[in-house]
Amino acid sequence: MTNLPATAIRILVDADACPVKDEIYKVAWRHEVPVTIVANNHFRIPVHPLISRVVVSDGFDAADDWIAEQADAKSVVITADILLADRCVKAGATVLANTGKPFTTSSIGGAIATRAIMADLRAGGDVIGGPAPFSKTDRSSFLSALDAALVRLKRR
Repeated sequence: MTNLPATAIRILVDADACPVKDEIYKVAWRHEVPVTIVANNHFRIPVHPLISRVVVSDGFDAADDWIAEQADAKSVVITADILLADRCVKAGATVLANTGKPFTTSSIGGAIATRAIMADLRAGGDVIGGPAPFSKTDRSSFLSALDAALVRLKRR
């Protein structure tokens, strides 16, 4: 991983099953912001000085723990994991879902409650379906949200 000043803006990606890695790279290159891809599997990343990879153990929540420990007010965290999002929001990070939806201090409580309700329904045997398929609109919304988040952080 690149040694960055503590004040540097960076993007931390919960990479397992992240459908927008290519979009993250494009926006990061345009803004010249480093990206750290975090996963418990080794997979390809572009060869570029702004892109680095951290492969953690396959322990439960190892990638989440690493990201949460690194997250701060100069970080943009990309994750679909609501509990990781909560930890990162509490650390002061800007947190975006893969669809571009922001997780904020005012929205995270509702997201956690919804997650708990859905888990209870599944545990009770209810067939509730999964999330909607990832769409072009989601991809576009994500690009806009990431760009806007980086612009906001640069202005601080």
